[in-house]
Amino acid sequence: MYIWERPAWPVLTWRDASIATPLAAVRHDQGRLIGRMESLGFKLREEAVLQTLTQDVLKTSEIEGEALDATQVRSSLARRLGIDIGALPPTDRNVEGIVEVMLDATRNYTAPLTAERLFGWHAALFPTGRSGMTRIRVGDWRDDSSGPMQVVSGPFGKERIHYAAPPAERVAAEMGAFLEWFNAPLTMDPVIKAALAHLWFVTIHPFEDGNGRIARAIADLTLARSEASPQRFYSMSAQIQIERSDYYDELERTQKRATDVTDWLTWFLACLGRAIHGADGVLAAVTTKTQFWERAAALALNERQIKILNRLLDGFEGKMTSSKWATIAKCSQDTANRDITALLDLGLLRKGDAGGRSTSYELAL
Repeated sequence: MYIWERPAWPVLTWRDASIATPLAAVRHDQGRLIGRMESLGFKLREEAVLQTLTQDVLKTSEIEGEALDATQVRSSLARRLGIDIGALPPTDRNVEGIVEVMLDATRNYTAPLTAERLFGWHAALFPTGRSGMTRIRVGDWRDDSSGPMQVVSGPFGKERIHYAAPPAERVAAEMGAFLEWFNAPLTMDPVIKAALAHLWFVTIHPFEDGNGRIARAIADLTLARSEASPQRFYSMSAQIQIERSDYYDELERTQKRATDVTDWLTWFLACLGRAIHGADGVLAAVTTKTQFWERAAALALNERQIKILNRLLDGFEGKMTSSKWATIAKCSQDTANRDITALLDLGLLRKGDAGGRSTSYELAL
């Protein structure tokens, strides 16, 4: 019996005594992080928000098996936030869609959550009306025309059903109850509401696809309400991606139990706490980037060099070689070698440990 089949559904309960201490710790860490970030200058805060939202967009898609281009995501966010990061490359529609959803959730966190707003988010995620090669019902609740909504794994013929959602004829009423609860005056800590909203929405699974991403956007919206701020300095989606296996296991256990969701709340609070502590890495990266450009400010660098250095500072994956440099900067191999040699002489780059054809270059921080 799934949780939504229980007579008490959708009234969810929990043991206050079990979550009081982890909730207090998370709320303390939230306040401490916001205080630290507010002590930074405007430019540093701006860069921290951009880095955090970039990770949020990348990782919420990665959880669903979709790999987005980090440069495009950062470019789309910077343009919409009015942040100058130099030349902005064009972005794909699927990148623009998830960026629109995440920004609407976090920057318009005081606006009511309605069916129409959710339909808009869903349409933004699937601008072509397809999920991969499959045409899906976009901007509307699922109708189960292709079969019941199930979460499955394993090869064809040996599938394992992890979860089966309520039938389509119940979705409209289920979502009506959810939205009424979500928009009602607050009667609990908003962090607890974020955990419950995530679980409740993904349990209904109202869309043919994209339910996980929208559930995480709803959680982000509620967390923004808990801080009364649109600025994001930590990424719950990035932490869930790190703990993806535990996330799905805990969801499955909770959805197969009664309506006491204490264990889910305990897991969510612990994951959120680790996400908040992960913001230390964002702060360190932002500080490093600022100090690097303060050191390089007086040096004569060309646009290609600035572009590649920023790519490295933003966490370039893999090793930067002269051939990769030429490809990214859209220049000849000789030009790339001259750019690199100049930066080596200026002390902004250094050679990696490997030599010969495997020679790579890294920032001299």
